Amino acid sequence: MGKIKVAFFADMLVENFDGAARTIYQIIKRIDTEKYEYFFITGSAPASNFPYKYYLVPSVDIPKNEDYKLAIPALSFFEMNNAMLIFKPDVIHISSPSFLGRYALDYARANKIPVLSIYHTHFISYIDYYFKDARLLIDAVKAFVISRNKSFYNGCDMVLVPSQSLLEELSGYGFDQTRMVIWPRGMNTAMFSPDKKDAGLLLKEDIHKPVVLFVSRLVWEKNLLTLKDIYLLNEAAGSPYQFVIAGDGVARDELQQSMPNALFLGSLQHEALSQWYATSSVFLFTSETETYGNVVIEAMASGLPVVVADAGGPSDLVVSYENGIKCTPKDAPAFYEAVKHVLTDKVLREKIIQNGLSFAKNLNWDKLVQNYFEKVKGLAKSMA
Repeated sequence: MGKIKVAFFADMLVENFDGAARTIYQIIKRIDTEKYEYFFITGSAPASNFPYKYYLVPSVDIPKNEDYKLAIPALSFFEMNNAMLIFKPDVIHISSPSFLGRYALDYARANKIPVLSIYHTHFISYIDYYFKDARLLIDAVKAFVISRNKSFYNGCDMVLVPSQSLLEELSGYGFDQTRMVIWPRGMNTAMFSPDKKDAGLLLKEDIHKPVVLFVSRLVWEKNLLTLKDIYLLNEAAGSPYQFVIAGDGVARDELQQSMPNALFLGSLQHEALSQWYATSSVFLFTSETETYGNVVIEAMASGLPVVVADAGGPSDLVVSYENGIKCTPKDAPAFYEAVKHVLTDKVLREKIIQNGLSFAKNLNWDKLVQNYFEKVKGLAKSMA
């Protein structure tokens, strides 16, 4: 067999856009061009120095989340088919069950090409947020989304999921467990490390109190209302801690107005972000819709104790009072008490830091991505 040809479908191909994009780029940066040829089909143009061939599909903005692009393959159906016929992939990788993902799955099934997908986004968990003002619709919409996602992922030959608890949840919805394989996320412990601590950051911002750091895309489904409530508890207590928010998104302006004394850094590149992780006092993460929780591992690897929502991927990553503290997702007082506990109990704090560092060091991107390529190779061979 010559080079294995992989057609990779992803609505978003912007590096560091979100956890899914960061995972995709861990793969991209490790492609062995002597063994693999990749062709990317996307709704968002990557950076000008992107080293691989790609086809740009017409896309539209998502309501309430305008920084996300949704590719519309129907607008260039024949051109895409032509591009695929010329490339002749051995394997198709699909990032999500979007319109673009369903086009790719249909194309794969029609041409008997094996399909690999990574379960990046747990859309089912977003429904309670998006339909919070129409509670009577939640059950019906959730059933519809589960049915659609189940039909998509059960049509793939292999689905990589980040944790055992998510695999079990999906199995309970009727997803085919025989197609799912646990594939966690890795960590670059050279990039995210306690060695990146820089006290100059705090002096520059005139910060002279413990820093509570929150890192995320600023979209409401990340449970930002609870973040705001925790901040308000801190204000009511006389503001003993400085809240620092790293990230950007459609909710930023409104959130910033609600948290006037918090420091909003905007979107940061890895080097600057790694310094804030290592320099802050505690990491707070209220999101309950994560399939994994890359930022939680980044914080652990930086020697920063974590306080997270007991939901989704972070719940699997954290053992409470061992390598972090878990709280009921919308219980702002519990979060605030956990933050205070970590910042005042030196013995517990050191225990959480050391256990977090050990946990993060066991997650190696090189090994995980090599395992991914072995799976791609196995799928290609199965159809050879």
